[in-house]
Amino acid sequence: MTLRSTPEDSRIAWFTALAVTIHVLESSLPSPIPGLKPGLANIITITVLCQFGWRTAAWVSLLRVLVGSLVLGTFLSPTFMLSLSGAVTSVLILWGGTKLPGRGFGPVGYSLLASIAHISAQFTCAYLLFIPHPGLWRLFPVLLTFAVALGMINGIISRSLLTHISYREAE
Repeated sequence: MTLRSTPEDSRIAWFTALAVTIHVLESSLPSPIPGLKPGLANIITITVLCQFGWRTAAWVSLLRVLVGSLVLGTFLSPTFMLSLSGAVTSVLILWGGTKLPGRGFGPVGYSLLASIAHISAQFTCAYLLFIPHPGLWRLFPVLLTFAVALGMINGIISRSLLTHISYREAE
């Protein structure tokens, strides 16, 4: 029995590998505030969402969390649980965003939705599973502010990538 891969399988694998690489590299960056990461791998997810649709983006996002945790040695750790809760919630919110009538969101809007959903889910998960102390929520406004700013930056980068891809395809 041989398994045949489809072009979509190859696309998912390629973008997942790219997102995992960025995720692993990003994990080595020092953070000025605990829990603060730029989320650069999410640029790939948003770009894939806008270029190929929600299903492909969901696979890339969830596989990135799984494979990235295996590479970094954090599988089933609190870090993995926080990352997975953020990714699942973001993917579900992005699905909802794609179902809105009209033109919906662009990459910046999707990135903002995802970053807000991600940090909200992570805080909820941290509170429910690991740190059930009300003081945890004092960090939320600070990290939410950073999430919005970084979500906008990542969305702008994704929009730029999509423009570049469209330009290259037109050549």
